[in-house]
Amino acid sequence: MKRSVVVLGLFAAAAVFAQGPNPGRGPGRMGPGGPGGMGFGMVPGMARTVTGAPYSGVEVRESTQTLPNGNVITQKTQSSVYRDGVGRVRTETTLAPRQGPGPMATQMARTVVSIHDPVAGVSRELNPLTKTAREMPAPANRGRGGNGAAFERRGPNPAMRGAGGANADRNVVTEALPMQTINGMQATGTRVTRTIPAGQIGNAQPIQIVHETWMSPDLKVPVMVKTSDPRFGTTVTQLTNITRAEPDPALFQTPADYTVTKGGGRGFGGPRGSMRPNAGANTN
Repeated sequence: MKRSVVVLGLFAAAAVFAQGPNPGRGPGRMGPGGPGGMGFGMVPGMARTVTGAPYSGVEVRESTQTLPNGNVITQKTQSSVYRDGVGRVRTETTLAPRQGPGPMATQMARTVVSIHDPVAGVSRELNPLTKTAREMPAPANRGRGGNGAAFERRGPNPAMRGAGGANADRNVVTEALPMQTINGMQATGTRVTRTIPAGQIGNAQPIQIVHETWMSPDLKVPVMVKTSDPRFGTTVTQLTNITRAEPDPALFQTPADYTVTKGGGRGFGGPRGSMRPNAGANTN
């Protein structure tokens, strides 16, 4: 099945992890922008703004799938994530060349940079190769909370909710896990186990999908998210190399020598506006 991925994850992903894979779909990306803004894929522009908790780190996502003949497919991506004290988030990902025919094939690796700036009220996507930037109004701030973690804002998808409430599903079990240290950060864990009953999607036996989220109370972002689905394999995304210091303010601005395209309010894929050379740091 085709699936859209807005980078920078690396723009999508936490929501996919929170929901767990739907029948017929493989595991999703936590996303560029992951835990940080993420990317855990965390989607910087769609999540709540976290202030007073600056950090930088590397989001590492690794997926492993074992085929029936024993062949193993492993994919690994990394994103650098930065968040400053006022809640601005930058995610930077280098994408490997795409092989094969078609318009998606590329001959070289490319770097994608996404910036969510709730202070200026804009989101930016930078292309260092062409020195161009797309800029659009940022979605309205949803309040303070976990930056980038869409599942933190909205809660689990009804299909993954456990006991209690109108959306209770007897095939979903939610467990609170003891606090532990992950990549140097104290984290609280939640495990959601969803069972697809035999016969629901043509399966002869029940299928169990397990999704774990380990959230840092200090940073208010996940430091690890793990999804295991016997149909598609296991995906683990971790926030590593965490440094709790204020990042360089220049990381959250468009470089002065970039050409900026103003978006039309429909996202980076929306209609383009007028082109203008950037006269300096954006202060929109």
